[in-house]
Parts: sequence; structure tokens; C-alpha cells
Amino acid sequence: MLKEFKAFIMRGNVLDLAVAVIIGAAFSKIVSSLTDDILMPIIGKIFGGLDFSSYFLVMGPIPEALRGSTDYVALKKAGVPLVGYGAFVTQLVNFLIVAFIIFMILRVVNRASALIEREAARLRREEEIATPPAPEPVEIALLREIRDELKARDNV
Repeated sequence: MLKEFKAFIMRGNVLDLAVAVIIGAAFSKIVSSLTDDILMPIIGKIFGGLDFSSYFLVMGPIPEALRGSTDYVALKKAGVPLVGYGAFVTQLVNFLIVAFIIFMILRVVNRASALIEREAARLRREEEIATPPAPEPVEIALLREIRDELKARDNV
């Protein structure tokens, strides 16, 4: 069982998947920082507030101790029903950034693979043109002569 597990782990696609997950986690942190620390403050400034993640709608009563509070986390922790559309928009921007970057990567990969395939096809065509046809095997030539001789006898 241990040998089978080791063989499974050492497969190329499992190792590739592990590397992709690690890189994806690091990439996710970069995108989150880009969104939270750069883009969302700019968007928040445009829409009149610096902290876009604190945009929410109160859907129920607020406890007296938190009355007048605009702290989304504190209100959420107190059990106040909220619609946190600012947090949703932040996550939506994160998604769009990741989706766009993945789209660009796949676009480059698809174009590169198409270019490589075209080049390989061109090289195959050049090789076919440059390579003289292989000489006919002796057996084929002998069979052809026999066929021609039999045809000649049938026609006489």
C-alpha cells in the first residue's frame, strides 16, 4: 500500500497539481492585496468613502451599545442582519482580476501552441519536399512484373 501511495504521489500530474495549488495560493494573496490595498481604496474614494468594504445595509435592529456604529465587523459580530454589498463588490473585483489574468495566460499559451504547431507543420512539409521518395522494395517490383506479364498473356 505504501509503494502504491508513493507511486501515486510521484506521478507527474500530481506534482504539477501540488505546484499549481501552492502558486495559486501565493497568487491569491497578491491579488487580494492589489484589490484591498490599491484598487478598492481608489474605488471607495470615487464613491465617497475610503473603506469600501464597510458599505452595507442594515436589515434589522442595532443593539443600543452599537447605535451609530459604522463598523461592519462589529455589527456582524453582534448578530445584526446586514447586507454587506461592499465586501461582495470587493470579492467580485478579486474574481474579475483573477479571471482576467487567467484569460490572458491561456490566451498566450493558446497562441504559442498554435504558433508551435504551425511551425512544426511547416517543417514537416519542408522535410517531405526535401526527402526523395524511398526506393521501391524489390518484392513490390517483382510482383508488379509478374502482374504485367499475366496481363500480357491474358490479352494475347
